[in-house]
Amino acid sequence: MKSLKPRLLTAAIGIPAVLLILILSEFWNPLLGIVAGLATAVMTGEFLYAKRLLGCIPLAVVCMAYSFLMPVFVLHGSVAYIITYLFLLAAFCVCLFYYKKLHFMNLAYALFGTVLITFGMTAVPIACCSNGVSVSFYFVAIFLLPWMADGGAYFIGSFFGKHKLAPNISPKKTVEGVLGGVVACVAAALVMGLLFQFVFLRDSVRVNFFALIVLALLDSVISILGDLSFSLIKRNLKIKDYGSIFPGHGGMLDRCDSIIFTAPLVVALSQMLPLLTVMV
Repeated sequence: MKSLKPRLLTAAIGIPAVLLILILSEFWNPLLGIVAGLATAVMTGEFLYAKRLLGCIPLAVVCMAYSFLMPVFVLHGSVAYIITYLFLLAAFCVCLFYYKKLHFMNLAYALFGTVLITFGMTAVPIACCSNGVSVSFYFVAIFLLPWMADGGAYFIGSFFGKHKLAPNISPKKTVEGVLGGVVACVAAALVMGLLFQFVFLRDSVRVNFFALIVLALLDSVISILGDLSFSLIKRNLKIKDYGSIFPGHGGMLDRCDSIIFTAPLVVALSQMLPLLTVMV
């Protein structure tokens, strides 16, 4: 388990930083949007770098600016619509001015990746800051569940994995690992629900455990879809990781690829099955 030590080191540094952001965000919600915006811009930059498109500075600036601004202003109604319009307008202006150097397929790659990454990460401030109940609960639900699914799949797959899930896309993923990830995700959801119900939030809200388990089951499956999707892109680009910010995990995009697919699920599911109910 050579990669275990750097993974633990990353967790030892990352977890306290995340907790600090959460505590501050409870008092000042815009902080979460700013942090999400910075992380999204970094992920978009890594995605462009993988295709060697950071060298086209105007395109990189347009894409990364959009990725930063959307999570920051998504809760400001029509502002997000205007930002998206300006982004698309600016992107095609870049295409027109650099049509001899910038192949249309590269532009399509940049636009697709930027919109996909930004759409997924924009769900973080939407879920956490628009419910008016608890930033921490929704933040933990967004990040803890898919990461626990990934962690459970990693450890169970490492010890018991025999049947390959998608050998041509991600050779290390196994069916046994997926099952371990589902169990770990559901267990984490139950523990999380109990802690928020009886320790952190207590009598102020009621946790919907049924909705939380449904979220965990869907998260554990959809997170695999996100992971495999970005792994397929890496496979086609012949790279191992999108970056190297986190030892043992790769770049920001490597760490959050599943979040891009699961964060919007939290927003969608909470509209149909509220995860929290305020006690009157």
